[in-house]
Formats: sequence, structure tokens, C-alpha cells
Amino acid sequence: QVQLQESGGGSVQTGASLRLSCAASGLTAPTYFWAWFRQAPGKQREGVAYIDMNGIPGYADSVKGRFTISQDNAKNTLDLEMDSLKPEDTAMYYCAVDRWVAPSRLLSKYAYTYWGQGTQVTVSS
Repeated sequence: QVQLQESGGGSVQTGASLRLSCAASGLTAPTYFWAWFRQAPGKQREGVAYIDMNGIPGYADSVKGRFTISQDNAKNTLDLEMDSLKPEDTAMYYCAVDRWVAPSRLLSKYAYTYWGQGTQVTVSS
């Protein structure tokens, strides 16, 4: 079965950078839709960034220009480079993957079947 494992979280100060990674196993199709989500305490899980089956990325407005998503098909890994971190970026970060996601739902938590366990990112002021 598909398994996802995130790594790279940590505690940093405002303005710092972090790089999250997600290693996938059990993938059998040639292409997938990949995404990063985050969930802060007491808040809904929200989409942060995605890469569609053609390798085209997209971002939530709150992270556009600061976060960069990348995916390596050969290694079945997904990365999220996070720069200029802010306290409001503090959350548990999850990677997700699915064989198909409708264009209108690429940042919807309901659109993805497979999820990792998450990695914590804490940004202090």
C-alpha cells in the first residue's frame, strides 16, 4: 500500500528557512498529484502547495513567493522549501498524494487519499 513519511520539521525563528521532505513508497502509477497541507492547533487543515500530474506547481496565497514545492519522480519524493518563515506558519505539515485530483480541488484536504503522519514546524518571533 501507499505510505508517506515526512521529515525536516523543527523549531526556528522568524525569517529562517526549513526544507521539508516526504518519501513515498508503494506508488505504482506513472504520475500522481502531490500536495503539502498544514494544520495549526484549533484550525482546519489547509492546503499549502501542490504539484499536478504535469509537474505544474500551485500555492496558497499565504505562502506564495516564500514556499517552493518540488517533486522527484525517480525517487518518489516531495519537498517543500520554506523561506522567510513567520509565526503564522507554525503547524503540523502533512504530505498527500493521489492518482487523480480535479483541478478545482488541488488544495482541498478532501481530494487526497494518501497522507503522511506529519512533521511539526514551529516558528517563534
